[in-house]
Amino acid sequence: MFLLMAAFVSLAHADKVNKDAAAADTSAITVKPGKRYIYKESGGKPQALEVYFPPDWKATDKRPGVMMFHGGGWTGGDLRQFRYECKYLASRGLVAATADYQMIPRTKKNALKPAGAYMRVCVTDGKSAIRWMKQHSAELGVDPDRIIVGGGSAGGHIAVLATLTPGLNDPNDPKGIDTKVVAYLLFNPAFYPTGPQMQDDEVNIFKQLKPDLAPAIFFHGTKDTWLPDGAAQVVKQLKALGNKDVELWLAQDQPHGFFNKEPWADLTLAEADRFLVKHGLLKGKSPLTPPATGEKLDKAP
Repeated sequence: MFLLMAAFVSLAHADKVNKDAAAADTSAITVKPGKRYIYKESGGKPQALEVYFPPDWKATDKRPGVMMFHGGGWTGGDLRQFRYECKYLASRGLVAATADYQMIPRTKKNALKPAGAYMRVCVTDGKSAIRWMKQHSAELGVDPDRIIVGGGSAGGHIAVLATLTPGLNDPNDPKGIDTKVVAYLLFNPAFYPTGPQMQDDEVNIFKQLKPDLAPAIFFHGTKDTWLPDGAAQVVKQLKALGNKDVELWLAQDQPHGFFNKEPWADLTLAEADRFLVKHGLLKGKSPLTPPATGEKLDKAP
């Protein structure tokens, strides 16, 4: 592992992949939970998010904020997955949050119609979490016009659809607060051109892409057998629509969820950091250094 600064050290196949990813996630890198908030109730239970604040944070700040969504096949996973990334991004000056969302159990999802209906509740809660951050921007020290979103696997899907799909809004959300964002950080996002997503336009990423998407960085493992080229197809479509601020970084011979372990956790963070500096959302240079073992990310053409 290479180090941070001393301040802190088929659907059946999809289910298996996400269980494996959860078992190897960055919760293995011990990070304490952030400050806990309940942002709504859905599915009969409170939905929580955790917030990490920069060391020199003040409530009067107007910093960029970032909201990360964990993966787990839209039916599992928890807040541990992106605590490491949130703590790092907070150390670099962002107010960083990671949000949970309603998840319909695997035992019930297949009975829903259309087939992708179990994804809809996740996107609705993703919208609510983004709106909550904007609504509470004054107490969080956040600029509501500089919100970044991201996530891994299903969480990447939720992050993007929550900002693009015009429907799937919770009627209890505050009125007049949109879900527009200024950038995306996407780790093996669960985009694929077959399966349940394709049967419901509101959760079908290929139906929701647009020409003026905010800058986006994608990370993808080349041995991801569940999503062999989903990210590449989305990037290709975005570029065809005229989006120029889109980057795809490849981890050679790495599987789905590769970013959940070192050295890939830090490698992806270093590139995400550079990307955010490039777009004026962070300043300075990342303290992360390349691993002595030689692993690296390759930028796709």
